[in-house]
Amino acid sequence: MKKAQPNNNNATRENLYVLSLIRGVALFGQVLALIYFTWVQPIGLPVAEIAFVLSVYASLTAAIWVRSRRTVPIGDNEFFVHLLADIAFFSILLFFSGGASNPFVSYMLIPISIAAITLSRVYSIALAATALLCYSLLLKYYVAIVAIAPGHHHQAPDNSLHILGMWANFAISAAIIIYFISRMAATLKQQQQEIAMARDAQLRDEQLLAVGTLAAGTAHELGTPLNTMKLIVDEMLLDTDNNPDVILLNQQIEQCKTTLKQLLTTAEESQSNRLEPQPVRPYLESVLGRWQLMRPLLKTRIRFIDSPAVKAVFHPTIAQSILNLLNNAADASEQVDIDISWNNETATISIRDFGAGLDADKLDRLGQPFVTDKVDGLGLGLFLSQATLTRFGGSVSLQNAPKGGTVTQITLPLLTATATS
Repeated sequence: MKKAQPNNNNATRENLYVLSLIRGVALFGQVLALIYFTWVQPIGLPVAEIAFVLSVYASLTAAIWVRSRRTVPIGDNEFFVHLLADIAFFSILLFFSGGASNPFVSYMLIPISIAAITLSRVYSIALAATALLCYSLLLKYYVAIVAIAPGHHHQAPDNSLHILGMWANFAISAAIIIYFISRMAATLKQQQQEIAMARDAQLRDEQLLAVGTLAAGTAHELGTPLNTMKLIVDEMLLDTDNNPDVILLNQQIEQCKTTLKQLLTTAEESQSNRLEPQPVRPYLESVLGRWQLMRPLLKTRIRFIDSPAVKAVFHPTIAQSILNLLNNAADASEQVDIDISWNNETATISIRDFGAGLDADKLDRLGQPFVTDKVDGLGLGLFLSQATLTRFGGSVSLQNAPKGGTVTQITLPLLTATATS
């Protein structure tokens, strides 16, 4: 039910677009430098080789710009390869223009910085190691340019102290960027995720408030027709001789009235912080007993897997959440299998129905308000159950069973405190 991939893809696509702009600026500067040091102040650059590399780099930049404007997903692996390509092309340009003695060698810190901000630490370290390797190779392998060599001693067997100092500065700078910038970027991403989660929680609470208000008004309106039906059924019971259908109808009306009374009781208990711990098994048995009264014709198999004797606090709304999910399974098929287990910390309820399964087109949106997989469903049961259980640290997951039907798994922390919020 979680769907964060589109946001990640959009962010990566935007990062690739910005990278193409950075490439364009760098490419423009390199072309100007080539023109200046070829016709204005010649310094002996291999013009043909550099021009060829720049033309390939320009073609790649244009292609990547077009790629970033399309809706095809862009992953971190692809973005990492683009940054590697930047280092490779720039290393080739440095090879033809003095190697490590070229003052623009520090440009390789830019891809490292971008990786530290946008990618994971593993990718960042790999990119920094690649850049440092290229820098190290450029200390020995390059086309010498006398005009930019420090002290014009570039042809000496040993590299000058100045060039080695530049290499050490690059290595230290790369290490600082990877360690500190990546940590700052990770902290910022975490804060953004927390803000997004808080926003989602606030939106969910607002939706719950709206649904709760609607439910309260509906419950009040249902009281009158239920009382009318109860009077009519009581008269039918007097006129008939224990008709099974009338008896069943009377039981269902009583269950509806009990549910409405429990709605008021639950609201009152929710305002109280004095919720006492109770044994897990009797609590779950009582919830299942209520459900079986609501579904007397349903075939059920309930299995309690050996579990320790544990007491826990259950908020009044948790029972209703479990009932909603059980009713969803009962609506899907005439048979429901339930497996229940728990330890000292968590209870797990697995509900298996044998219906048609979940609609793949709606699977990602199930759990949102007014989204349902049933023809006559309201799309509120799963939403309310998921929101309630999530509020108390639980979770709900739905998946199609291998041999047909749906498996609904409820995970519920067993709270031992005497008060819940």
